[in-house]
Amino acid sequence: MQVTNTILMIRPVNFRMNEQTAVNNYFQEEPDLRKEEINQKAQEEFDDFVDKLRNHGVDVIVVDDTMERDTPDSIFPNNWISFHAMGTVCVYPMFAENRRKERREDIFDVLEENGFRIDDILDYTSAEEEGVFLEGTGSILKDRVNQKAYCALSERAHEELFIEFCEDFDCFPVIFTANQTVDGERLPIYHTNVMMAMAETFVVICLSTIDDKKERKTVVEHIKKDGREIIDITEEQMYHFAGNMLQVIGANDQRYMVMSSAAYHSLRPDQIAAIEKHCPIIHSPLDTIETCGGGSARCMMAEVFLPLAE
Repeated sequence: MQVTNTILMIRPVNFRMNEQTAVNNYFQEEPDLRKEEINQKAQEEFDDFVDKLRNHGVDVIVVDDTMERDTPDSIFPNNWISFHAMGTVCVYPMFAENRRKERREDIFDVLEENGFRIDDILDYTSAEEEGVFLEGTGSILKDRVNQKAYCALSERAHEELFIEFCEDFDCFPVIFTANQTVDGERLPIYHTNVMMAMAETFVVICLSTIDDKKERKTVVEHIKKDGREIIDITEEQMYHFAGNMLQVIGANDQRYMVMSSAAYHSLRPDQIAAIEKHCPIIHSPLDTIETCGGGSARCMMAEVFLPLAE
């Protein structure tokens, strides 16, 4: 299945702007707030978001972060871990050193306590020693139905490791570069999932970020060949996190497209109608998290595809 009903989320205890990720995450901004205020606002946004998902029947497993480590970005677990239908868990190499502290083995226990089965762990983290990184479903967008994986290359998504991942999961790699304008210069977007979101029957994507016309054509051809509608967004909408969405399953097998309120309000009426033709939208205010963290709704949700234990 392309989508799941179960989501893992990490509630922050020490959220702030991470200076180590800001070097190539050009979505981050320093707010005019005290550190304590930033964390409190992030917690409030997180709790409201979780309540909204649960009210729509999404199964959200919440784990509290701890004060033992300096992990300002723990709210974005999808970058260090992913859970797969064959019972495999993947652990990924992270660009920022303080983000590597987010990796916690007790998360495996939490998933098993919630009735899921883990048969194997694929650990790619040794690549950090060579300065090679691949940040989970931030870097990788899997088309689980058609066995493809999309990746926008950057300092956080190395081509060789991505190809190794595709070989491990028998996926066809669709590789490209997506850029954004920073001080008049075109620079790689740090994560694929801020410019592209894949649902069962449609894809939201900022095609204008793929400067190479041949690469752009290839991406479009793959999406269309697999029968998905393309909903194209502008770079300005991308800066409001309109590419950072995730489709989930709620009550009665209902699909929802989940995004932040900033993303929702950046969309044109025709784009909203195009999405709602496929499924309803859930949106929640995540302003503090987006401003400081440079990530949004999709980054906060680690999908759980693990099989249930017998």
